[in-house]
Amino acid sequence: MNSISMAGAIFGVMLLLMAVRVPIAVSMFAAGVFGYLAQVGWLPFSNNLNGMVYARFASYDLSVIPLFILMGNFATQGGISKALFEVAAAAMGRFKGGLAMAAVVASAAFGAICGSSVATAATITSVALPEMKRHGYSGRLSTGTLAAGGTLGILIPPSVPLVIYAILTEQNIAKLFAAAMVPGIIAMTGYLIAIAIYVRVVPGQAPDHDDENQPRLNGKMVLGVAPIAVVFGIVFGGIYGGLFTPTEGAGVGAAATFVAALLKRELTWAKVKQCFFSTAEASAMIFMIFIGADLMNSSLALTQVPAMLAEVVNGWGLSPLMVVTAILLFYVVLGAVMDELSMILLTIPIFFPMIMGMDFGMSKEMTAIWFGIMVLMTVGFGLLAPPVGLNVYVVNGMAKDVPISESYKGVMPFLMSDVVRTTLLLLFPSISLWLVQFVGN
Repeated sequence: MNSISMAGAIFGVMLLLMAVRVPIAVSMFAAGVFGYLAQVGWLPFSNNLNGMVYARFASYDLSVIPLFILMGNFATQGGISKALFEVAAAAMGRFKGGLAMAAVVASAAFGAICGSSVATAATITSVALPEMKRHGYSGRLSTGTLAAGGTLGILIPPSVPLVIYAILTEQNIAKLFAAAMVPGIIAMTGYLIAIAIYVRVVPGQAPDHDDENQPRLNGKMVLGVAPIAVVFGIVFGGIYGGLFTPTEGAGVGAAATFVAALLKRELTWAKVKQCFFSTAEASAMIFMIFIGADLMNSSLALTQVPAMLAEVVNGWGLSPLMVVTAILLFYVVLGAVMDELSMILLTIPIFFPMIMGMDFGMSKEMTAIWFGIMVLMTVGFGLLAPPVGLNVYVVNGMAKDVPISESYKGVMPFLMSDVVRTTLLLLFPSISLWLVQFVGN
């Protein structure tokens, strides 16, 4: 079997296992085992697996992942999402579609202490969906807005996929977080504009005026979210001020969020245990995907196909921008069958060396950071786009009376906004890199 056939067989095994609902981590691991054994045999495989697992899990940087997840769980279980939505609803209630806009703003604020798209979508949906239904918002707009708002959980730092990208490519996590700030704000603004246009163009999706009895913004509401602002300031102020590393900042953030949740008096002992159980479960899932992706990438590296692919692409004479565009379109397609973490772990070892070998008129570090932001924006697209759209499934599952087809129609205006934003960031890298210049080494 030649190299191309072997690489195709490895991918075929993975896709076949995924098609019969084998977990993605196991599918990639099994495909990697098949490819490795078929090419070099048992002894080299066992030696490689032993060293690879130790090398991966001995990395101190990986501890940032469970710490940020724990931080998000404390925020979820501590009732912080409810306070954020109340403030956002009070501030945005004067606009048509104000509660939908409030859901987006609350998602962005919650994402700043969560780092997970699905967790953000599920948490804000549990608070916002009943209110949107009560005020007469359509199921299409409600579920579409909440699914799209959930993607802000990974677009606005801290972002678990961005941390994984930083670890895989050996980039500075603080600089990647800084680079994601402006695109994240642009994403939120684009969603607000999409809602404003949609409720005016498509009648019957939102009430002409929200309930006049809707509480107005007051000092008590602002005071209720003040601890979250303090946590955000401590974590990112400390990271960018050089007081601690991103990993230390994640630990400080988890502790500070725990204190903030205690102050709201909604964090019971049962909820504390649930926070740790959920963190352990999510972290184990991510680390299993790490091992599966590492092994599959090792077996693909033996085929030499990734290197051959880079040579072929370079031989086409395409501009670097066209190559990045093609990669991003590939991510959109891949998002139909894989989640964002699996896509990043599986493809970055293949695409990153290819990108770093091209001249984009920037330093290698800036190129790596910009490409990471572009990948992050695109995998967020995959969380909404049919036929899968993980966020759509999560939100629709919580809105049991809304057909899945309506939820997919509801995310279309937000997908259009995503296309505009991604194109803007692709053509003007300086938008993403502007804040990076203020972050020291």
